[in-house]
Amino acid sequence: MQTMMKQRAPTAAGKQAQAPRVAPKVGRARSSVVAMAAPAAAKAAAPAISRDLVDKCINAIRFLAIDAVNKSKSGHPGMPMGCAPMGYLLWNEVMKYNPKNPDWFNRDRFVLSAGHGSMFQYSMLHLTGYDSVPMDQVKSFRQWGSLTPGHPENFVTPGVEVTTGPLGQGICNAVGLAVAEAHLAARFNKPDVKPIVDHYTYCILGDGCMMEGISNEACSLAGHWGLGKLIALYDDNKISIDGHTDISFTEDVAKRYEALGWHVIHVINGNTDVDGLRSAIAQAKAVKDKPTLIKVSTLIGYGSPNKADTHDVHGAPLGADETAATRKNLGWEHGEFEVPQDVYDVFRQAITRGADAEAEWKAACAEYKAKYPKEWAEFEALTSGKLPENWEAALPTFKSEDKPLATRQHSQTMLNALAPVLPGLVGGSADLAPSNLTLMKISGDFQKGSYAERNIRFGVREHAMGAICNGIALHKSGLIPYCATFYIFTDYMRNAMRMSALSEAGVVYVMTHDSIGLGEDGPTHQPIEHLASFRAMPNMLMMRPAGGNETAGAYKVAIASRKRPTTIALSRQNMPNLPGTSIEGVAKGGYTIHDCAGTPDVILMGTGSELELAAAAAATLEKEGKKVRVVSFPCWELFEEQSAEYKESVLPSSVTARVSVEAATSFGWAKYIGLKGKHVGIDDFGASAPANILYEKFGITAAKVVEAAKAVMA
Repeated sequence: MQTMMKQRAPTAAGKQAQAPRVAPKVGRARSSVVAMAAPAAAKAAAPAISRDLVDKCINAIRFLAIDAVNKSKSGHPGMPMGCAPMGYLLWNEVMKYNPKNPDWFNRDRFVLSAGHGSMFQYSMLHLTGYDSVPMDQVKSFRQWGSLTPGHPENFVTPGVEVTTGPLGQGICNAVGLAVAEAHLAARFNKPDVKPIVDHYTYCILGDGCMMEGISNEACSLAGHWGLGKLIALYDDNKISIDGHTDISFTEDVAKRYEALGWHVIHVINGNTDVDGLRSAIAQAKAVKDKPTLIKVSTLIGYGSPNKADTHDVHGAPLGADETAATRKNLGWEHGEFEVPQDVYDVFRQAITRGADAEAEWKAACAEYKAKYPKEWAEFEALTSGKLPENWEAALPTFKSEDKPLATRQHSQTMLNALAPVLPGLVGGSADLAPSNLTLMKISGDFQKGSYAERNIRFGVREHAMGAICNGIALHKSGLIPYCATFYIFTDYMRNAMRMSALSEAGVVYVMTHDSIGLGEDGPTHQPIEHLASFRAMPNMLMMRPAGGNETAGAYKVAIASRKRPTTIALSRQNMPNLPGTSIEGVAKGGYTIHDCAGTPDVILMGTGSELELAAAAAATLEKEGKKVRVVSFPCWELFEEQSAEYKESVLPSSVTARVSVEAATSFGWAKYIGLKGKHVGIDDFGASAPANILYEKFGITAAKVVEAAKAVMA
């Protein structure tokens, strides 16, 4: 580990700081590298700008955050105050971006994993000239309809790459962004022309992110993969909401990350050691074969005489008196929301730099196109975000006489049918590929040294898997990530899946072993409430297909839904390809697969492996002279999006005799079966036994559906 050292800066009173709670003014002490000399390539020259102006730029970041949090009467000023030097260096000297084209493909990506410090990011976007954050938006921080919400939201604020807030999610998204860059660079860059994919991912994370287990999962993978263009700056301020972190968090984070395969540097004084920070970032960029963690020790709320280095500045405004004291302590003689013109002049140079960088990249693209027209056409098509024309024609269809298979097997067929026609399809499983059946036969494994491959081995890391896939999706380069595990283990990754829905990240979640039908593994592995829980999640498509045609239909919808994630629940047990099931029907969410003449006496509804029970029950009832309609309900969300006329045609309000059958909780079905209806399912935990025994013991059979139908018709 490399250590960037600096003397303690003097306080405003000119005395040497003795206690960690004293906030010093910006100092001028030298920095030095201990334990390992920086290679020549890692030396970074300071720009031609006075240190006084550098300090003024840094303080402008701090006071925009302070003033915005004060005005909103809520927020987290401490993190921006401590991290302001990092922000100055990243946005003014290090990162490649174009404020006037936030979606420029080859920009460096920045992720604020410590999303509670969002005014840090909004300050940087404002100062560097992003149109999304003019001063009126800074002043509207955390207000209704503003572009500066309480946590960064990619779907609200241009310039924000990913949505962060739940701690640890952001660093995992950053890993996903770095995976996307590494993959595309390996696929498209050529040795005899300038690279067309060449950008870094930077992330600032805090102590809370470090405590969350998801960050260790993702960073373990990043180290394994050797993602050299991922640079994480750890805001080591040793404060959380409860107080100083030594009440619960005393591990050596640097040694942990070294063990994970990261290059680690420590900047001891992140508050004032701009030269040390600059050198650390240069060293990080010089290391090509592993990600870098720069541990930056800071004072949270730096500059606040009475609240720095306390939890009081973590999540509450400074208030008028402490703000005035902080202005005096840091020598900031400017009013509320006042940014000096010379500060704007420094930061707004990013507009010219960004335009020049984009122009240089376009020139490289032109050279590439001339030499490699075929590869350029593929790159351009992929990064346009548009799906290939007629891609859905690759999806197979099935007849009722085709062999019954588990829908996880049909899923395998779909993935391998789509892989050749969707060059952006990438993904894998959390150590369950032989069970989830998610390997693409067309490709090898994405590994260090083989980044161009498309199968991703996530290991037993469900939570990180989901968050990494969010990062891949939000790279906005045409990649379509999927990930897989047993459906029960969505419990481990639910927050990442919710962030997919919130962030409009079109991840495809391939979830097998979807019910008690998985059998002997028992209740620890048998989903019960999971379908209902994901149906309740906004902007999530919850699919449970029955047979091959509906599995194809589920994939057709999922691939086309680039701003909405899809969870596909798939069976372990075989099921027939029922007559009437179709790809087209799935797109409507619920549709009739078997009907009668005239008005039905009863409507039977089912999903997945239980749809065949509804069909069998219908056959029995029809023999007894009853008129029966069978409705497949693979996706409630899509059904709700249909017209009122269509929904009435499938579920006429005049027919109140209704039965649903699904090997899951009854919760939610009342919306479709009504007060008179009955549900055949399971509202308790499952058990360990063969699947057929479980269905019999829990009463999920065609006979029970017939019994329920007769009861509602009585």
